[in-house]
Amino acid sequence: MKTERSIKSQILNTGNDNKIIVLRLIVGLIFISEGIQKYLFLEILGPGRFQDIGFSHALFWAYFTGVFEIFCGILILFGLLTRLASIPLLVIMITAFITTKLPMLYTEGFWTFLHEYNIDFSLTLLLILLIIYGGGKWSVDSKILRSNNT
Repeated sequence: MKTERSIKSQILNTGNDNKIIVLRLIVGLIFISEGIQKYLFLEILGPGRFQDIGFSHALFWAYFTGVFEIFCGILILFGLLTRLASIPLLVIMITAFITTKLPMLYTEGFWTFLHEYNIDFSLTLLLILLIIYGGGKWSVDSKILRSNNT
């Protein structure tokens, strides 16, 4: 039982910083938007895009990624299981870097790469901060922890 509580508190543990809500709003809303767009713009951001960058079973991967972006984006927005929700999104960002941005460095040059990668780079750093610091003071994680400690 003690180990179960320890794991739960490590996952939900978060600082008392109220400014983290700004990070959660940015990350959550961007990923929710990007996930929805994978269903709205099939050729540009959905299966067509995944096929263009070389994914076999592009339909599956586009919708799978879209679901994770929406679901984890909502969790981060509310600060529920913030650390856990950030991990799949970080994997998505690393995959996007390897499959789309890194090849751009070789084909289109350094400055085009920097221009195209700036938002992805920012989101990657914000996800790392959320993994390190958790959801912050105004998160569901914080409320759950406080209710368990009383």
